[in-house]
Amino acid sequence: MKIKEILEYGKNNLIRKEETYKLSKMLLKHLLKVTDSYIVINSDVEIELDIEKEFKENIELLNTGIPIQYITNKQEFMGLDFYVDSNVLIPQPDTEILLEEVIKLCRKNAKVLDLCTGSGAIGVSIAKNIEASYVTMSDISDKALEIAKRNSENNQVMDKCNFVLSDMFENIKEKFDIIVSNPPYIKEEVIKKLDKEVQNEPHLALDGGKDGLKFYKIISQNAYKYLTEDGILALEIGYDQKDEVIDLLKAEGRYTDIYCKKDLAGNDRIIVCKLK
Repeated sequence: MKIKEILEYGKNNLIRKEETYKLSKMLLKHLLKVTDSYIVINSDVEIELDIEKEFKENIELLNTGIPIQYITNKQEFMGLDFYVDSNVLIPQPDTEILLEEVIKLCRKNAKVLDLCTGSGAIGVSIAKNIEASYVTMSDISDKALEIAKRNSENNQVMDKCNFVLSDMFENIKEKFDIIVSNPPYIKEEVIKKLDKEVQNEPHLALDGGKDGLKFYKIISQNAYKYLTEDGILALEIGYDQKDEVIDLLKAEGRYTDIYCKKDLAGNDRIIVCKLK
């Protein structure tokens, strides 16, 4: 098959209704290890049979709900490339709102804790963007931490990063200028109603308990112990969790200057506060 023919095959055989051509092109670029311009210029070039076979197999994987990022092992975030697989959540553009705010607030030489780091997208982006910062990335999953290490190395910030296997604050032993977290926050019963692609991401990183607030309760009750004077806590939240998370923080009586910012779609997305 020619490049243009296999792209048409992908477009016609993907069961999803939108972006079928775009997905086909992403998949073929990955398999051929080429650029967009190569695909356009060489549309009449014949591809090898093993590539054709793998392309068609991957189209079937996409049809079962496997995210394309788990096939290509790649996701762009904050202008950086991250390795991802089924052991970590796929970094999403909405989380960039959290990063932009932290980068704005973070002073030079800051010590930062990225709690529930997953792929390390947040921690690596902080290390890359804040001069002389030092970032500790923690996660309950050793497989996630291995991926975070890989992404730190790939993005040349390994010397600014530390990794701790920890169930939330369990193995955290020092204080930080900023604690940032995108914890699991989806309600148990909601997970099974999500798109197939999201359901194929690790449930450990999605499940926020019955009310979706399990980890915000742990964070609000404990973060103050690990913050320096005037330390900052920055959290990503679900679109409908603003009031509940703010109430949790207020109930502790240890945080001040609490505010929320929206994402580009106008949904409440992050909550930031300071240690009293």
